[in-house]
Amino acid sequence: MSYQLYGDDTPAEVKNAKGLHLITQNTPNGQKVQILLEELADVYGTEWTTTLIDISTNEQKKDWFLRLNPNGRIPVIVDNSVSPPFPVMETSAELLYLLKFADKDDKFGFKDELERSQCLQWLFFWHGSGAPYQGNLGFFRRAAEKLPFAIERFRKETYRVFGVLEIHLSGKYTAEPREYLAGNGKGKYSVADIGTWAWVKNYTASGYTDEEMKAFPHLVKWVDRIAERPAVKRGTGEKYKKQ
Repeated sequence: MSYQLYGDDTPAEVKNAKGLHLITQNTPNGQKVQILLEELADVYGTEWTTTLIDISTNEQKKDWFLRLNPNGRIPVIVDNSVSPPFPVMETSAELLYLLKFADKDDKFGFKDELERSQCLQWLFFWHGSGAPYQGNLGFFRRAAEKLPFAIERFRKETYRVFGVLEIHLSGKYTAEPREYLAGNGKGKYSVADIGTWAWVKNYTASGYTDEEMKAFPHLVKWVDRIAERPAVKRGTGEKYKKQ
């Protein structure tokens, strides 16, 4: 019996979708892919359709979703332009998939192999060393049972990681401040920034005061700089809020 990606339980808007289809919620992880798609639309006219789900109802744990992503996490991209349809899970993998197949001019990536390596380093740094800390900080801050040790542990580690980004952006050891995480000179806006910004921009919601963030002036300017991009505003905006 051949494997079927879609079943009778798959929502019609998902299994009937053509081309790229995004299943998401307007969380930091969802926003990474939402933003890149919006950026690609501005440059290339990239088109896709979207299904918004509510992860608080555990929709992402149902069989129809787990066939797309056994890890039961949003977002998921399904590329229906190939046969059979090809699902992509994990946000960094999704960003790289879109670079490969939808960004022919490397507007949000790099042609130079060393610059590309730098982009991957910072994309993976945040995926493995930033998001888990900030995500767990949010989880334990919201939990009904407060565990001071856990909150303090993840608060310190998130703050430390913010400091790593500040060192890089400030040019502390290179004598050349940067505007973006990857690329020669001051850098170029890329998926490394998109993948990181979606989380870091929430530093206030994570419990850090303006006074604490004064230690990271270059990081704060980076957050503000990216926030002004039209595609970023759309990628975090009303169209991705489930009514």
